[in-house]
Amino acid sequence: MSNPALSSLAFLTPGNFADGDPATGLEETLALFEYGERLGYDGAWVRQRHLEHGVGSAAVFLAAASQRTERIELGTAVIPIGYENPFRLAEDLSLADVLSGGRLQAGFSTGMPHADLLGDVVHDGDWREYDLSYGRIARVVEHLRGDYLGDPDTVIHSPGNVQRPRLQPHNPGLADRIWYGGGSRRSARWAGRQGLSLLTGNIVTGEDTDDVATAQRNLLDEHRRALPEGSSARVALGRVIVPLDGADAAGRARYRAYAESRHARTLAPQGPRRTLFAPDIVGTADEIVERLTADPVFGEVAELRLELPYEFHREEYEQILHDVRHLIAPELGWRPAPGQGEEGVAPPSELVSLSDVRAGGHGKPAP
Repeated sequence: MSNPALSSLAFLTPGNFADGDPATGLEETLALFEYGERLGYDGAWVRQRHLEHGVGSAAVFLAAASQRTERIELGTAVIPIGYENPFRLAEDLSLADVLSGGRLQAGFSTGMPHADLLGDVVHDGDWREYDLSYGRIARVVEHLRGDYLGDPDTVIHSPGNVQRPRLQPHNPGLADRIWYGGGSRRSARWAGRQGLSLLTGNIVTGEDTDDVATAQRNLLDEHRRALPEGSSARVALGRVIVPLDGADAAGRARYRAYAESRHARTLAPQGPRRTLFAPDIVGTADEIVERLTADPVFGEVAELRLELPYEFHREEYEQILHDVRHLIAPELGWRPAPGQGEEGVAPPSELVSLSDVRAGGHGKPAP
């Protein structure tokens, strides 16, 4: 199978920060969005993580990122819908989208990480009986479409004006930029029927197969078959990609150790849901290009989302972004938008030292 040329290159960051110093980590993540835009990346995405050292509100973070960038798409991957009030979330996302000039890409999932701790904190009553699944996402999309509340004669009075009530600010284009992070064929089929774009990463559910590529291709097939005729929905493939070319010796060793620590989970389905994990792709640029072009799932998509590893340092993230942009993506047919991502953008000037990595610091420059 011949691979389609990449039309979009994006990255997803976990937004790490230290427990006692969240401001530094969040600032470094904002700076990473700026760096990605300068390199010419098409999208910058952030995970939403609760109770962890990461971004707890993607809408708030991306509102800040919108003021630090001008062109790059700003994505959430993904917001666990079970913890959200659909109307209030739609308000936050719509406001962030207006501030960004219409660049928001909102991704959702139905999972509820840490539900045993958070369920009773977030919800009143027995939340286990609530619809915290697909219907809740559909309600967010419905609010974003901006239907008026009440009957045609219903108005609200506020200082200075009288208006028909609906979600404000209203930017109708955001409803067409909604993504679903699907791991099962059922979820991919639902997303397709709703006309939502599909995010599929390195984790899928093993349904009738132990092979992650087969399971992921089945997701793509389900989504495409379910899409309404003429739909403009997109599909993005996520992969953990860590090039060694621009790293120093300590960095290369750290990268390989990271991948090795996660390799066992890729050998067989995990847990009662038979979760399948794609291996991390660590190697030289030539080795990575070879592995991606041989990936049967990569051959069916035109959008690649680089999933950055957890708990790495700013300089390491910058090196990964720089190497992928300059050494890997062009070999896969990707080109930056005209006038973007000049070839002169320098690689990270400060390399993290092995001693700093061991100390758990934030990447002070090596002497």
